[in-house]
Amino acid sequence: MNEYLLALDVGNTNTVVGLFQGEGLKTDWRLTTHAERTADEIGMWLLQLLEWEGVQPEELLGVAVSSVVPPMDPRLSEGVARYLGRQPFFVEPGIRSDMPLLVDTPQDLGADRLCDAVAGYEIYGGPCIVLDFGTALTWEVVSADGEYLGGAIAPGPGVTADALSSKTAKLPQVAMAPPERVIGKGTVDSIQSGLFYGYLGAVEGVTRRILDELGNATVVATGGLAGVFGEHSELIKHVDADLTLKGLRLLWLKNRTAQ
Repeated sequence: MNEYLLALDVGNTNTVVGLFQGEGLKTDWRLTTHAERTADEIGMWLLQLLEWEGVQPEELLGVAVSSVVPPMDPRLSEGVARYLGRQPFFVEPGIRSDMPLLVDTPQDLGADRLCDAVAGYEIYGGPCIVLDFGTALTWEVVSADGEYLGGAIAPGPGVTADALSSKTAKLPQVAMAPPERVIGKGTVDSIQSGLFYGYLGAVEGVTRRILDELGNATVVATGGLAGVFGEHSELIKHVDADLTLKGLRLLWLKNRTAQ
């Protein structure tokens, strides 16, 4: 049976749209986030994506949204309702997650971070640490009993690279990628070396300190540059590019069942 779920992970830089068919992710799209989009633009945009996959709005079981861009949420909700005929489910305070949130202000936990924590635990077990390489780099820490213990937040790889270029007069902007050697022979590969290996050092440094407090745990990475850093770090045991979308689907299922 064609039972589809449309999942939207709305981030500060990119919006990832996933189309689930049953338990499997049929396809996904990574698009630039434009907070100023109108409800009509959002609705037509989503309708076009579905048409490309040959899926009709009435075939959708639901639309699930994880958003860290609050100004978009009302227009997104309106666009989905008008063009897809569905009331979207938003990951927000008060939803069912089946995960105790052992932090000072659970209501402030980002929707994407909760998705990562829930998916990390349900797919890879606990204790686990989920690293998400997005606009911000986040660490989510989950206990062996499935409790969300907290985490850490740092500037993401792109933000770090942009800051170096924008705050210096003569240094060019370069991609966050591992150079052939650590000792650079020119400006570009010297910047690449400092950015990549400096950032890798920060990633591993924070992760090791979390492991010192938590004890042995499975480390999972997701997000745009997770694969690159996963190849260069022995601490990262799994790379799962679709982890946030999988967590969004799991949260949608939990709350659909609860209704």
